[in-house]
Amino acid sequence: MRTVRHDREPRETGATRWVSLTRQYPVGAVLAQSPGQGGGWYVYQCGGGTRDALYRSPVWIPDGQTPGAAPSPEQLAQQARSQLRLPTPVIASSPAGMQLVRLPTWLWLDRAMWAARSATASVPGVSVTATATPTSVSWVMGDGGTTSCAGPGTPFPEHGGDPQAASPDCGYTFRRSSAATPGERFTASATVHWRIAWAGAGAAGTFPDMTTSASSAFRVAEAQALGTG
Repeated sequence: MRTVRHDREPRETGATRWVSLTRQYPVGAVLAQSPGQGGGWYVYQCGGGTRDALYRSPVWIPDGQTPGAAPSPEQLAQQARSQLRLPTPVIASSPAGMQLVRLPTWLWLDRAMWAARSATASVPGVSVTATATPTSVSWVMGDGGTTSCAGPGTPFPEHGGDPQAASPDCGYTFRRSSAATPGERFTASATVHWRIAWAGAGAAGTFPDMTTSASSAFRVAEAQALGTG
């Protein structure tokens, strides 16, 4: 949000002056600009005063809506969704460092990111919360293969794990070496799918899924070549 010059007069309704905080709305004294929001934040000025914003919260007014009319729950939900901040996944695997052809690879993500995230948009007397919940992970392994997991995956046991055992919930087995690929590595990616729901002001609904992604390079070798170099 950047500060700009006052270049319009505020609208007066009785003793209340509506002062715009964005250029998006066609009336009001312009104090700042927030592009791409589909509306603007307004503050009250009563009787020409300038201190009211210190005591009353700014009000979000979507484009085309008359100042003084409360935004709908759906409009607040859109604003809450835009405020969601979803974490980037962190990829881990076993074996570490090098994968082996025909040996199961365990795949998992940092479990700290596998939790619901929420954001709330409010105007006086009304609040709507949007919640993002991780539901699945789509893996593209770089060798032409893919796999999907319903959760973040299980870390390989630090002690006593069977190196030939497959992951109980998220794994992959490479069928060819990466020696012929650029950098001698396959570039794999993990995409987390987030279900988005909202509720508040006596209403509820959903939005299309959101996704977050990360990538990692896997060097895959033939098992019989390990002892030569």
